Amino acid sequence: MRLPRVIMEVGDDGVAVITVSNPPVNALALTIFDGLKEKYAEAMRRDDVKAVVLTGDAGKFSGGFDINVFERVHKTGDVSILPETSISVAVNVIEDGKKPTVAALQGLALGGGLELALAAHARIATPKTLLGLPELTLGVIPGSGGTQRLPRLIGLHKALELMLFSKPITSEEGNGLGLVDAVVPSDELIKASRQWALDIIERRKPWIRSLHRIDKLGSVPEVVDIIKTARQQAKQSFKNVPQHQACLDVIEEGIIHGGYHGILKESSVFKDLIFTDASKGLVHAFFSQRATSKVPNVSDIGLKPRKILKVAIIGGGLMGSGIATALILSDIYVILKEINSEYLLKGIKAIEGNVRGLVSRKKLAKDKAEKALLMVKGTLDYTDFKDVDMVIEAVVEHIPLKQKIFADIEKACPPHCILASNTSTIDLNVIGEKTKSQDRIIGAHFFSPAHVMPLLEVVRTEETSAQVILDLMNVGKIIKKVPVVVGNCTGFAVNRAFFPYSQSAHLLLHLGVDLFRIDQLISNFGLPLGPFQLQDVAGYGVVVATTEIFRTSFPDRTFQSPLVGLLLKNGRNGKNNGKGYYIFEKGSKPKPDPSVLPIIEESRRTINIMPGGKPISVTDEEIIQMILFPVVNEACRVLDEGVVVRASDLDTASILGMSFPSYRGGIIFWADTIGADIIYKSLQKWSELYGNFFRPSRYLEERATRGIPLSAPAATSPAAKARL
Repeated sequence: MRLPRVIMEVGDDGVAVITVSNPPVNALALTIFDGLKEKYAEAMRRDDVKAVVLTGDAGKFSGGFDINVFERVHKTGDVSILPETSISVAVNVIEDGKKPTVAALQGLALGGGLELALAAHARIATPKTLLGLPELTLGVIPGSGGTQRLPRLIGLHKALELMLFSKPITSEEGNGLGLVDAVVPSDELIKASRQWALDIIERRKPWIRSLHRIDKLGSVPEVVDIIKTARQQAKQSFKNVPQHQACLDVIEEGIIHGGYHGILKESSVFKDLIFTDASKGLVHAFFSQRATSKVPNVSDIGLKPRKILKVAIIGGGLMGSGIATALILSDIYVILKEINSEYLLKGIKAIEGNVRGLVSRKKLAKDKAEKALLMVKGTLDYTDFKDVDMVIEAVVEHIPLKQKIFADIEKACPPHCILASNTSTIDLNVIGEKTKSQDRIIGAHFFSPAHVMPLLEVVRTEETSAQVILDLMNVGKIIKKVPVVVGNCTGFAVNRAFFPYSQSAHLLLHLGVDLFRIDQLISNFGLPLGPFQLQDVAGYGVVVATTEIFRTSFPDRTFQSPLVGLLLKNGRNGKNNGKGYYIFEKGSKPKPDPSVLPIIEESRRTINIMPGGKPISVTDEEIIQMILFPVVNEACRVLDEGVVVRASDLDTASILGMSFPSYRGGIIFWADTIGADIIYKSLQKWSELYGNFFRPSRYLEERATRGIPLSAPAATSPAAKARL
């Protein structure tokens, strides 16, 4: 592995080309900054150097600052590890250097990489180069002058959009905004950049120090007004995190008091933000997602993924059509099978609707949409299955039906074909019971809507071959999902860990807590929907079916109430018919429905669990804990049983599958910030007051007693080893 390095070559024209080299994306490691200072000092010193072109190796400028340094700061608490790049490199070395610098951008210039380019005196880019400042997604702000230079180059309004929403743009758009001075073909990039640098020396092009510009900022009253509006929007869009408001503070400081003041404040605020819970959570989430591709005895044994060119999907309902959409958008040919022409037509129309919806939201070009729709063919039998590489069964959660389908496809498909099920809860050993090809059976559990949600649970049995696991992981990456390999059990990882989520909400409801208060508090915590609104959206049929499956598997910790049955009896089915706990009307947000309260009272009377017949008194914090601590408790069982490779996989899955707030790091990371001891004692207390549902798991008790974080690797039991 090549070490990070900075190279300088001086041409006969007197231009020094300084190249950052740190594959794969030329991340700005600490040694890169030392190298930049060294090479720039040499370039400024040498009489044969007139100007500098700064570029990146192997077709990329730079993907930004080395995020591994953030992790080291979080682990050690030592902020001195962070380099002082904003003034020592961006200002002193590049922007205020006595010889001009032109940044030659290609591939990508993100984060700290773009910030170095902003300090240059001109920027030349190749077509489709990606430009952006995504630092806020890691809980910090741009730390090398980006908050000050970007507004001065492209105007405040657009700069706020790019920074607050971490929205990248292409070099073509950057050229129109004034961020990029010229867009040239790749093979002309260095030549054009050299000439631009010489033109600056010869005064044919302006020598622009962007930190000193004010022409695009507008008047102070205009700036104050724009920032005030942005603050209100950020407050609504980015709850519970400090970096967006901090970014606005720093931008405002620089515009009102001058760019250099802004640079100093930016550096100070950056160091404060890196120690916030949000930054720690977001950085952990970033590395957790990266780690999911490392699966022992699968990704590390020299196997190469096979090409999956054609996939058959059985069932064209919500999930089947969504999976088909994801596949055809990534150029994988799809055979969609249904039981009759009516259902098949509905499935094809659903796929078309998904694709057209992406076009109307400007997330997909029209020509690409038309091409994608040519990649799907409908069928009513197995004739076209003779040359498919994978089948994904996506029918209703009915065991005999799934067993028959797997017996049929084993006969109809070629011997290399992967036999996958999109079941969300049913044990794959049961589904494949009537087949002989146990090594080819795997779970491909997508989350709804399948063409939008980023998680793919790759569910392996004890018999699933490493090749099949690797192949499905690769398909997941091709269709832009994050594949997380999990073991085979009821509910797998995400649904298993989160099945207490709605159950604890129902338990609290029957203890007298207001349902709309519960939903609001969970929403304030950072989940997009509270447990009751989530049930409305999912539909009560799904609720009944999954509750029954979990009740059968885990009868000792399932809370049962008649409420959903009473709602159905009352003609309610949530969003499906516009009426549940909430009223759903087209074009408006769901509204709490007060007329549901008598039904809730009837359910409360039926099971009668309120102590002394009176509602319990609980704080807002206790409600959040009573909803989420049981989830942590079940997640501990998932870890103990070896359902996931590592605790951080469950963090990734909780964020991508259940929309657990990424700034909290994931369910296990969040639990460790509270402490196993506190969670254990709380559950123990509630189990004594309200029953077995809250009983702490063995894993949680052991971790709490011994003072070990929940995320620390477990001593793997024989059963867990078999799953892994």
